[in-house]
Amino acid sequence: MEILLSSTLLVALAEIGDKTMLLAIVLACRFRQPWPIIAGIFAATIVNHALAAWAGAGIAGLLDGYWFRLAVALGFIAMAAWTLVPDTIDDDEAGVAGRFGAFLTTTIAFFLAEMGDKTQIATVALGAQYQAVGLVAAGTTAGMMIANVPAVFLGEQITRIVPMKAVRIGAALVFAAIGIWALVALFA
Repeated sequence: MEILLSSTLLVALAEIGDKTMLLAIVLACRFRQPWPIIAGIFAATIVNHALAAWAGAGIAGLLDGYWFRLAVALGFIAMAAWTLVPDTIDDDEAGVAGRFGAFLTTTIAFFLAEMGDKTQIATVALGAQYQAVGLVAAGTTAGMMIANVPAVFLGEQITRIVPMKAVRIGAALVFAAIGIWALVALFA
């Protein structure tokens, strides 16, 4: 349960203000069809994050003991710093051809936008730390859905309600705490 909950919490916090959340808002305003957009976000995320968690678990097997735990700890601290940087959305990611409809456009756009994104890198790190691909993918997907479903339904209104700077700071503190905890455990 710890794996599922920590994966959900970390990704939900990291996703707020992320470019894929901005993409969800853009797609919601463009298509005005929330359910196909939500289904597309889910489809893209579960596949992308399952692959990322699998890659993380595979990487964990390459590094043993001290060096692996050090890499994971430093990775979480780096994620804390990266979370403080506000995201923007690239025109290419927002402009995937609408001729495919809301579901397919969302699925393709989200899958591509998630490549190399903070939440994907966090999923790789979680997969490496826990080596439980299914639970990590389920948790990180739940975190993405927790952050993005309100964005789809509330669209632009959410950007006026949620203070993004405070959320980024909170998420960065969570990542930093996990990284520091892992370092302390390493040297204890």
